[in-house]
Amino acid sequence: MQSNGRPAPQLRRAKVAVTVVFVAHGAVFSSWAAHIPHVKAGLGLSDAALGTALFGAPLGSVVATLLSHWALPRWGSHRLIPVTAAGYVASGATVGLARSEAWLFTALAVWGLFHGALDVAMNTQAGTVERLARAPIMARFHGMWSVGALAGAVIGAVCVSAGVGLTVQLTCLGLVVLIVVESLTRRLIPDSADAPAASSGPTHGSRAWMTPAVAILAAVSFASFLCEGAATDWSANYLRNVVGAGPSVAAVSYAAYTCAMVITRFGAPRLQTRMSGRRLLPVLALVAVVGMSVSLATANAWTGVLGFAALGVGVALLIPTAFSAAYGASGAGSAIAIVAATGWVGYLLGPPLIGHLSARVGLSAALVTIPVMMSIVGIAIRCTPAFDKADEFHRDVATPAG
Repeated sequence: MQSNGRPAPQLRRAKVAVTVVFVAHGAVFSSWAAHIPHVKAGLGLSDAALGTALFGAPLGSVVATLLSHWALPRWGSHRLIPVTAAGYVASGATVGLARSEAWLFTALAVWGLFHGALDVAMNTQAGTVERLARAPIMARFHGMWSVGALAGAVIGAVCVSAGVGLTVQLTCLGLVVLIVVESLTRRLIPDSADAPAASSGPTHGSRAWMTPAVAILAAVSFASFLCEGAATDWSANYLRNVVGAGPSVAAVSYAAYTCAMVITRFGAPRLQTRMSGRRLLPVLALVAVVGMSVSLATANAWTGVLGFAALGVGVALLIPTAFSAAYGASGAGSAIAIVAATGWVGYLLGPPLIGHLSARVGLSAALVTIPVMMSIVGIAIRCTPAFDKADEFHRDVATPAG
């Protein structure tokens, strides 16, 4: 049995390989979060100095995604994944060796560089596999990334409790990832195997991929990442310091956000074959707007937890669908790189933006940024054709062949 001329066993192997890469990508980076307080104390860093050092990772990711825009059309995601995965695990192991703020910033920047490059390459490969499999599975790949991130957080917490150092942890985890991922890279498929994407790819020096639709996809990515960064850094802070919830309830807010996102992503294929993105994504965005608005208006602990869960539902499919739509644009790899780079800029700016606004108007008022951004996202998706490439693909796979 074949799909788009590609033997089914080969596609199954490619799906497994991409899934493993997504899980590994999420697990390795998130596994270091539990060690941050120990790194801070060991280097004697202030909160401000730590914040500056941590800025290195997303900054490196932004640079990497821009470099990927140049590299992907030349070498393809199937060649870049093994290279960037090896660099990702190798550079990660150096973070625990840092002996100063500058060293930590540099180590995180290099780690972020490979993190971002692998991010773009694996999403481009996921787009290739999705098109050849004729199934809307991009969101499930991203769901597996979330599962990997949760697993990595658990690994980090267990290692901290057991007294295992960051360098030992990342070296051992990296070796496992390297062995597994590199053994599976032979199963990856050249991006040119997807004939429609290949035929519309740019020639060297061409900017055919830079279209108004790609610009809107990048703007949606920016807003989505901004809201995700704000939720990551400020959800527990809001419930603890503004609402007055206990530490356990405050911690549940981010867990609820993450779980809601994972559930929505795994349910996406069924939703996306029944509703167009121009209808589905604004509805999910509306869930986030209503949930966060009620949460901020009532300032109640459990309403706050539900509000962040609603935000998880709202943002869950924005990035996967944006990448799927970008893949359908001319110059798939370049378009995905620009969408990813713009998203990382949003992730960089989101938490400090909320922090500066909070200093002026209070955290509750500052977090109104989230429902405002989600409202703009919903309107932009509903009123523009930016996501039409993804919708065309979803309609195509929902229609029986012949």
